[in-house]
Amino acid sequence: MRKRAAVLCGAAVVLAGSLTAAPAEAGVPHAAGTSRAAQPAWKKCGTEDYPTLQCASVKVPLDHADPAGRKITLALSRVPHTAKKYQGPLLVNPGGPGGSGLTLAGFIASSLPEKVAAQYDVIGFDPRGVGASEPALDCAPDHFAPVRPDSVPTSPEVERANLTRVQSFAAACGRKYADLLPHIDTASAVRDMDVIRRALGAKKINYFGYSYGTYLGTVYAKLFPERVRRLVLDSVVDPTQVWYDSNLDQDYAFNDRHRAFMTWVAKHDRAYGLGTDPEKIEAEWYAMRAALKKDPAGGKVGAAELEDTYLPGGYYNGYWPYLAEAFSAYVKDGDDEPLVDAYDGFGATDAAGHNGFSVYTAVECRDAPWPRDWRQWRKDNWEAYERAPFMTWNNAWYNAPCAFWPAESLRPERIRNSRLPSALLFQATHDAATPYQGGVTVHRLLAHSSLVVESGGGNHGITLSGNACLDRHLAAYLADGTVPRGGSGDADAVCAALPDPKPLKSKAAPSTARGSTLHGLLGFRG
Repeated sequence: MRKRAAVLCGAAVVLAGSLTAAPAEAGVPHAAGTSRAAQPAWKKCGTEDYPTLQCASVKVPLDHADPAGRKITLALSRVPHTAKKYQGPLLVNPGGPGGSGLTLAGFIASSLPEKVAAQYDVIGFDPRGVGASEPALDCAPDHFAPVRPDSVPTSPEVERANLTRVQSFAAACGRKYADLLPHIDTASAVRDMDVIRRALGAKKINYFGYSYGTYLGTVYAKLFPERVRRLVLDSVVDPTQVWYDSNLDQDYAFNDRHRAFMTWVAKHDRAYGLGTDPEKIEAEWYAMRAALKKDPAGGKVGAAELEDTYLPGGYYNGYWPYLAEAFSAYVKDGDDEPLVDAYDGFGATDAAGHNGFSVYTAVECRDAPWPRDWRQWRKDNWEAYERAPFMTWNNAWYNAPCAFWPAESLRPERIRNSRLPSALLFQATHDAATPYQGGVTVHRLLAHSSLVVESGGGNHGITLSGNACLDRHLAAYLADGTVPRGGSGDADAVCAALPDPKPLKSKAAPSTARGSTLHGLLGFRG
């Protein structure tokens, strides 16, 4: 899934200083052929938003085929249970690959009904290579420095400039992390999760994953079905298309969401003054893109950066009012300052984003085969661009290091599974990052799963975001395993989408849209 550029949550930065090494003594018994898992030594590391957070770390083998060999460190967080009825650990993951899960534990524990959350130890973790885990990857910190070449390779010179960038990134990863790259993949991260399970002294885990986190969960369930107690998957990755095909599918879905944004702008012409015809407004957006290609706003927002800025609107429509304000100011008044602010708020890649992108690339390039012949990429992406111009080439360059990756690719797991207990899936019908068919596919592959559909919804990550209907199903499942059964069509239950946002009543900086919401924690491109 192309979970793109910046992972916006600052969890790793906030919590890194509070992590402590796990004690050397043994924790729980370990199975033959596996590494001994020491119990985490939890320490307080609460934040203003999540004051009960605790932090620790656990050692895992770099190579699970060599459990006695080199160890790496995973950062953990926890909100401990407080109820007498204890249902075990609930591991949570925000996606990516490359997203930090440390703060997500606090968010989920505080967002679930109190009686439900109190029955679980909510466990966040930074997967191998991510955030506060050690070593953390950062292949080329200047990879997203503006202004980048235009993403659309309209000339051989532009194509060569972009190819040079992605080849340089792949080469830098190979130079810096030759010993790590063969072990940065989903299957290794899944085996890390089982080390966490043993370290926690749990026979089984509960798991709640968003986006790429759903793939992490389904692969864990395939490899360790007897160790899964409850499984929640929100915004579901299609495991039959990892990863090249899923990225091409995203191009069409993000183009549709961009057009939905144009329709919303047209509906609110009184606020933005860009007209009432979505097609004409879309033409204005592409005219803005062409102008920025020649004269980048603030010297840093060119055509590629504009795409980065507007891509988050495909993940979460709560950003639309801020993006529309910037669009209107540029087109109507020639004022590019709101556009630069929007780029700084939504599109710019910070330190966490550099790490997130490095892990994203390392995992996706290693997980599954990619075309190594650039002619195949050129053919497929020009074909997609003809129908879906909004982000096709931007997305292609985001993933293009995989054409030149310095580590061999694996074969993805087949996740068909009839051995699991009931699992609960959530999917919006117009999700762009993980298109709807992925939820349907996994529902069919997991024999005892139930699918809850948000009809008409286009956001990515839909539970614990204000939709009471979805959240009732989530709470019931986590409380006692109840799942809906026997709906119509693909869905076992259907919830109506939340209304689209309204224009802002007053001017506000784009950064205020993120706050501590789920969508800020999930980040973009993954």
